[in-house]
Amino acid sequence: MALEDASKQIDMAFTRNDLKGPSFELTFGGATSFLRRKYTKDLTGVDIAVTGVPFDQAVTNRPGTRLGPRAIREASALQAPDAPYGWDFDVLSEFAIADYGDLAFDYGHVSQFPAALQAHIKGILDAGVASVVLGGDHYITFPILKAYAEKYGPISLLQFDAHTDTWPDDDMDRIDHGTMFYKAVKSGIVDPKTSVQVGIRTTNEDTLGVTVIDAREVHEQGPIATVERIKSILSNNPTYLTFDIDALDPAYAPGTGTPVWGGLTSAQCASMLRDLAGINIMGGDIVEVSPPFDTTGATAIAGAHVATEILSLLGHRMRTT
Repeated sequence: MALEDASKQIDMAFTRNDLKGPSFELTFGGATSFLRRKYTKDLTGVDIAVTGVPFDQAVTNRPGTRLGPRAIREASALQAPDAPYGWDFDVLSEFAIADYGDLAFDYGHVSQFPAALQAHIKGILDAGVASVVLGGDHYITFPILKAYAEKYGPISLLQFDAHTDTWPDDDMDRIDHGTMFYKAVKSGIVDPKTSVQVGIRTTNEDTLGVTVIDAREVHEQGPIATVERIKSILSNNPTYLTFDIDALDPAYAPGTGTPVWGGLTSAQCASMLRDLAGINIMGGDIVEVSPPFDTTGATAIAGAHVATEILSLLGHRMRTT
């Protein structure tokens, strides 16, 4: 059946009429929407919208993440024909998922970017749709969190990262991918008592009350114990999941701007993301994939898998609530 369908399907990003089901289009051909979902700006009947934010003007080291959404979409074609592995349901068949395209913004007016992104996400949430965002550098999570907090109130943050991104910065207008969660906590949009940062391996002594599970602890305690601890902290609070690809060790994800050795493995992250099923996740993002430094495409592939796991976590929440 799959081979027969593959011979008939092409450019499913534009030609498919439905929002559910796998795509058997040739992985090496056709238009590259995320997981071959339909490109549309019409959110009628949509459960989850995948959207790209090609912004990297807040980086402190290597640029290139503006090209991340495109690379993640291309890498996701490998997964489009199959139900996501390790789940007891197929989010692609049970839920209406659309590729909402990218955020439009003027790269020459960087100061206008945060408001444009917040409004973009607000429009998705106001339509009753959850968002999965493809970055882009990690600053983008700050305007996204503002939109989510506007809808849900102070939200719990589950952050996979090499860096806490909570370095002091009281200038709320400053655009920096290393200080935005400091501002998110200080401005009250993130509840630090019910938030967790996983995979950290850089020094920042003031945790602002956020629980830090560093990479060494994950290695020593293992994914199962780590997830149990995460769930105990998040409880049933509305949660936003942000995954910086540099949470992975550079051996698994070299294509990123600020790589740090001693990181998490792909296997650890795959296990943890699947075992997080049951958290009250409202949305999520995958950020800091930088294709210019991703010589084999492994980083974009990892990013596509992370985004697919976030989709599955959202689907799990939707089917049980």
